[in-house]
Amino acid sequence: MSRLLAVLLGLFALLGASPATAAPVDTGHLEAELVAQERGAVPGGTVYVALRQKIDKGWHTYWRNPGDSGEPTSIRWTLPTGWQAGDIVWATPSRMPIGPLLNYGYAGEVLLPVPIQVPVSAKVGSTATLKADVTFLVCELTCVPEAATLTLTVPVVADAPGADPLWGEAVAAALAAAPRPSGLAAVYAIDGGIVRLAVTGAPLKDADLSRAYFFPFDATVLDHAKPQPVERGAEGLTLSLPAGVAFSAGQSPAALAGVLSLGGRAFEISATAGLLPPGARGGGVLPPAPLDDHDPAAKPGSAIGLPLALLFAFVGGLILNLMPCVFPVLSMKAAALAGHAHDPRAARLQGVAYLLGVLATFLALAGALVALKAAGQAVGWGFQLQSPVMVAGLALVMLLVALNLSGVFEAGTSLQGAGAASAARGGLRGSFLTGVLAVVVAAPCTAPFMASAMGYALTRDAWLSLPVFAALGLGLASPFVLLSFAPALLTRLPRPGPWMETLRHVLAFPMYGAVAWLVWVLAQQTGSAGLALALAAGVLAAFAAWLWGHAQRRPPAPVARSLAALLAVAVIALTGLLALERSAPESAAAQASGETAQVPYEPWSPERVAALRAEGRPVFVNFTAAWCVTCQVNERTSLSTRTVAEALARNNAVYLKADWTRRDAVIAAALTEHGRAGVPLYLVYGADGSEPVVLPQLLTEGMVAEALDKAAAR
Repeated sequence: MSRLLAVLLGLFALLGASPATAAPVDTGHLEAELVAQERGAVPGGTVYVALRQKIDKGWHTYWRNPGDSGEPTSIRWTLPTGWQAGDIVWATPSRMPIGPLLNYGYAGEVLLPVPIQVPVSAKVGSTATLKADVTFLVCELTCVPEAATLTLTVPVVADAPGADPLWGEAVAAALAAAPRPSGLAAVYAIDGGIVRLAVTGAPLKDADLSRAYFFPFDATVLDHAKPQPVERGAEGLTLSLPAGVAFSAGQSPAALAGVLSLGGRAFEISATAGLLPPGARGGGVLPPAPLDDHDPAAKPGSAIGLPLALLFAFVGGLILNLMPCVFPVLSMKAAALAGHAHDPRAARLQGVAYLLGVLATFLALAGALVALKAAGQAVGWGFQLQSPVMVAGLALVMLLVALNLSGVFEAGTSLQGAGAASAARGGLRGSFLTGVLAVVVAAPCTAPFMASAMGYALTRDAWLSLPVFAALGLGLASPFVLLSFAPALLTRLPRPGPWMETLRHVLAFPMYGAVAWLVWVLAQQTGSAGLALALAAGVLAAFAAWLWGHAQRRPPAPVARSLAALLAVAVIALTGLLALERSAPESAAAQASGETAQVPYEPWSPERVAALRAEGRPVFVNFTAAWCVTCQVNERTSLSTRTVAEALARNNAVYLKADWTRRDAVIAAALTEHGRAGVPLYLVYGADGSEPVVLPQLLTEGMVAEALDKAAAR
């Protein structure tokens, strides 16, 4: 009996000397728990406790430097008196491309060990409960902030304990594989916009360098999305790294620290500025390291294939004709068709010329956008109106067109002579340019069906994306092309006569309206100083146009023509000064006291979204821009209303606004994550932490209020 009792006591002692883990916590898109390397903790010693993440397929969390977007996992410890937690031992991350961005993180299962220092005063035979409040940002195409409170009970033992039978080997392997200080010598030098990072040392002499890649600890030192060509040397390697904002304006960090990964092995390095050693170069340039097999960024828009993307693009282009931003240009086209109503051949040529202008401009903008994204620029559809100089230039073009329609000066021939051969030639050029202008001003608008097609196009190779943009152009141009080929409809218009000149003058006013809109957009981008420059340029341009018209009516007038040319040069100079204008518009918080005083909002940021969701509050996010007419119409008619204000108040919800009027890489990344290439985008996050609901691009106040009520109930 005594022998049996001794055996049982021994078994109980053995079981007691092993950490007691709580059940894994499912946060929504991953399972999390604390696991220990050893069976117990010795007073005065160190025990490694690892945060285990088992992440759902297709989702990922982030490294200490998340890259272009994201947030690292964080742990807040609550420990017994005298116990102290060290820093996370981060595993080597994977590279995770998301559209034009590159992030660093983990997929599948990952263990992140943390050293826990045990005080000498810890009493042998007692147990210590370790508590960790952990926050994660878990992303697929959407990002969801999640949290868990995890506990682990660790017995305090007198002698060195053995490995934990369940997790000891796995934690030991994670520690062994983690990047460690290696003793490698590292030096960097700036060569234009490239940081040459030379690393030498014995571990690299015979190593396979084909997968070499540098993960910086600081997110600002490199342009993450660009490749890192490797040059092999006799004693190491040299990486050519695209410099980040930390190297701007002649500034350089004191040290360039991070992880040098060779695929199977990884080393912590810290490089100082200096001369590159000859042993790090001279062995030939290797191709950039291939991306890791894991690519969580399933292409936005992948839910549709090319045929459906082409259909959506064509339908979106059709609907684009109904958008307010296109109305002024359509008035120009209406005037041109009216002039050719009784000349079927000329009308058809006008339609074809307009179609070619639309297609050429759509493809040119698409090509520029694809090229910018390939170069790592975070831009989206409508990017050209994120440039104040482009907005100012377009406003001046619209002003000159309006003055021409008002009869201040003549460009080409008048509408009454449109049937003549010379007028037809000038009319074809005009129709082509009308197509160009239609696309430039239509690009900021996003019509229904268009968003999915753009999301598909901007995440594919050029040979797949360009046909989608062409289909969008066909949709935009098709109504006028069909009308130009329908003589039965055109012949119902009266014969050309004085009424056409009156029509021409009337149609100038939509163009003046477009000028006013563009000037307002410019004011949002540059503030009062840039606005003053643009207005001065507009006055000079109008005076130059009047002088030119005066010279046309009283030929010859070389003085007037010369003065008009000088004024045109002055206009160009003033517009160019906008490139140097850096005055910022009022903050969103200040603007909130204006037209949206009924519905106060806060500036959007991923961190603010995560904080509000952690509080369990519903969140409404409005991705908008001043140059997006659809966005502005929605804000006036559906968001700045008492109904929406009351819905926000009764549901304890918060309204966040992501303003993309000026280029913002973080907003561009968020749009890409949701499969969008432009604004508007409206998201409603529920109080339960579930995935956000995407609202339609054309809103009603009732729709928004209902979505907020449902979000609070989830």
